[in-house]
Amino acid sequence: MAVKIKICGLTRDCDIDYVNEAGPDYAGFVFAKSRRQVSAEQAGRLRKRLDPGIRAVGVFVDEEPEYVAVLVRAGIIDAVQLHGGESMDYVRTLKAQAGCTVIKAMHPDGRTVLRRELDGYAAAGADFFLFDSGGSAGMGGTGQTFDWGLIPEIPYSYFLAGGLDLKNIGKALAAAPAWGLDVSSGAETGGVKDRDKILEIVRRVRNV
Repeated sequence: MAVKIKICGLTRDCDIDYVNEAGPDYAGFVFAKSRRQVSAEQAGRLRKRLDPGIRAVGVFVDEEPEYVAVLVRAGIIDAVQLHGGESMDYVRTLKAQAGCTVIKAMHPDGRTVLRRELDGYAAAGADFFLFDSGGSAGMGGTGQTFDWGLIPEIPYSYFLAGGLDLKNIGKALAAAPAWGLDVSSGAETGGVKDRDKILEIVRRVRNV
C-alpha cells in the first residue's frame, strides 16, 4: 500500500494552490496556538479552495470536543488530530459527537509508549496514531526528529511526524513502517510553505 502524505500548517491561499498541485492525501489546518494557527473563518475559506480529493485535518490541543465537532459538521475539516493530553473518554465523546476520523498524537521522547495506552485509545475510537517529538511542552510541532526506535511494534496504522524533510524522509520510512508521513516545517523555507519542496516531498513519498 502506498504511503500516505499529509502537508500540515497551511495558512495562505497559495499554500492551498501548492497542495492542490502536488496532490497529497491530507492537508492540515492548525487550530491550536501556533505561528501556523488559523481561525475557523480562515480554515473555512481555505477549505473551499482545497481540492475536494484532499482530506482536511484539523489539529487541536485540548480543545472542547463540542467546538471540534462543530467544525466537522460545518464541513471545514474531515478529520481531527489531537496533540494534547486528551483522554480516552475525550476520544469517545468526540467520536460520538462528530463521527469523524480521529488521529491521536503520541510523544515517545525519552520513554517507550506503552502498548496498553495505545490499545486503550484504539478501543475508545482513535483511528490512527501519530508519533511526533514532544519538545518541552510535550505537544509536538517542534520541527525536531526523535528516536524512531522508540516506536513500538503495533497492529495500528500510524503517521510519522517531527522534523521530516527532503533529507530524511527516505531514512524515516526505512526505519519505521509508517502508514503515513506528516510534514510541516520540512515543506517550508523562511517559515512559509515552499511550492518546490511540497511538490518534491509528495513525489518522493509517492515513489517509495
